[in-house]
This record gives sequence, C-alpha cells and structure tokens, in this order.
Amino acid sequence: MPAARSSDPRPTNRRDPITEARRQWEAHGWAEAADGMELVTSLVRAHQLVMERIDTVLRPLDLSFARYEVLRLLSFTRDGAMPMTRLGSLLQVHPTSVTSAVARLVKQGYATRERGAHDGRVVLASITETGREVIEQATQRLNAEVFASPGISPEETAQLTALLGALRRAAGDDVAPSATQ
Repeated sequence: MPAARSSDPRPTNRRDPITEARRQWEAHGWAEAADGMELVTSLVRAHQLVMERIDTVLRPLDLSFARYEVLRLLSFTRDGAMPMTRLGSLLQVHPTSVTSAVARLVKQGYATRERGAHDGRVVLASITETGREVIEQATQRLNAEVFASPGISPEETAQLTALLGALRRAAGDDVAPSATQ
C-alpha cells in the first residue's frame, strides 16, 4: 500500500468499516444477509459522501438540496409556479417537507406562496426573480463541481444509474429507462 502524502490526514492503516462489518456479519452467522447489509451500508455511505459535496457547493448560497430541488422545479415551469401538492409528488417527499422548504425559500425571498386564483383551496409556490438568479448560479456550480464528475467513469455512472433504477423499481417506484440505456 503506498504511503499517504504528508498533507493527507487519513491514517494509512485504516480498515474499511463496511468490509469489517461484512466480516462480522458472516462471523455471527448472518452470511445470507451479508451481501444486502454490505450493499445498504455502502449505499448509505455513498449518499453521505455525495451530500457532503452538494452541501459544499450549496452552503455559500444558503441553500439545502431540498430547497434547491424546489427552486429548480419551479424554474422549469412555464409560469414559475406550481401547486404545493404537485411539488411534493414530483419530489417524492411528505407534504410537510415541501411546506418547510417553501417557507424557508419565502423567508429568503426566493419564492412566494399564495392561494390559486381559480381555486382558493390550492396553494401555489412561485419562484421570484431573486430565486431564478440563485438557482441558475447553484445549478452552474453543481454541474461543474458535482454532476459533471460524480467520482466514477461515465460507463460506471450509467451502470450504477441502471442498477439503482432496478432497486427503485423493485421498491415500487415508476422508473423510466435512463437516457443511456
């Protein structure tokens, strides 16, 4: 194993905790579940790592990924507005999560919330001009610093996306084939 550079704070003799967890699973008689445990634990860790990269990009703009997604969806609409229930459906999150994200965006001046003109029961979220400016800046940064180079090759990216699609499909998501399939 090559020696770590002196600027690298990580010790060189570390064991992969996920590999160690798998070893423990097998040693405790759970070998039939070891593959799944290793997958789930690896997926959770990969999620943490990706979210750290995303947060590093969005933090200077005072955005979370949830608020980024709300603004991005609103910016994609023709008139910059969408019913709150539709936002929740598209983001696949609980209505209270959408309400919380939109409330924060309203406080930041990036969105407004108002009753529908034709149906007062409908609550619409709308993106403001300031919101449009910040979402474009955030998207440029995410594209450059995260999405364009996720950390694996383009071929591996396509393979992993397909595998995750299969996992989502098995869990009941309606998953369309990816553009690269």
